[in-house]
Amino acid sequence: MRTLVIGSSGGIGAAVLAACGPDGVGLSRRDHGLDLTDEASIARLIGGLDGSFDRILVATGALELNGAAPEKSLRSLNPAAMAAQVALNAIGPALVLKHALRLLPRDRPSRFAALSARVGSIGDNRLGGWYSYRAAKAALNQLIHTAAIEVARSHPLAVVVCLHPGTVATPLTQKYAGGHAVPPEDAARNLMTVLDALTPDQSGGFFDWQGKPVPW
Repeated sequence: MRTLVIGSSGGIGAAVLAACGPDGVGLSRRDHGLDLTDEASIARLIGGLDGSFDRILVATGALELNGAAPEKSLRSLNPAAMAAQVALNAIGPALVLKHALRLLPRDRPSRFAALSARVGSIGDNRLGGWYSYRAAKAALNQLIHTAAIEVARSHPLAVVVCLHPGTVATPLTQKYAGGHAVPPEDAARNLMTVLDALTPDQSGGFFDWQGKPVPW
């Protein structure tokens, strides 16, 4: 299946792209100058793509931005850091879907997924902390869920979801994984297996790497 990977230079994105072989197309900040906080950048690069894609995966994200680590308490809240998290982890993927929707076929099954995180679940939040990252991922979940409702009207065979990849051995998690991370190649295989098994009636959902629903 022809697959577009946004964030193809990152750990998970690179693994997905490699698994897709010649059917994979990647876009990233490092290799193509894609800036998910700049809509003009998104529009230009996605607008330059031709044909349709069976799968589009947004594999971008960051736990730390501009040196701001996940907050452990209310005392650490910083408005600029919070805004940066929302811009990259929530607004960016939503803008990708805005500009990439034309690349999804209307007459056959297609799939769009954005990588979210279990810590973005409000119902599963038992530890607190990580305010900005949690809030940004929760916002992403709402944006993708809402978009899935609209996309179903024009693309009735499409699946639009958020996926939790688990803890993966990438630079994003290396300071926080605690030795319990899976290799990116395993994560990529798990994610694609889950994504390909989902059906249109599951569109708008939030699923983990095992295909189990994650509480909102």
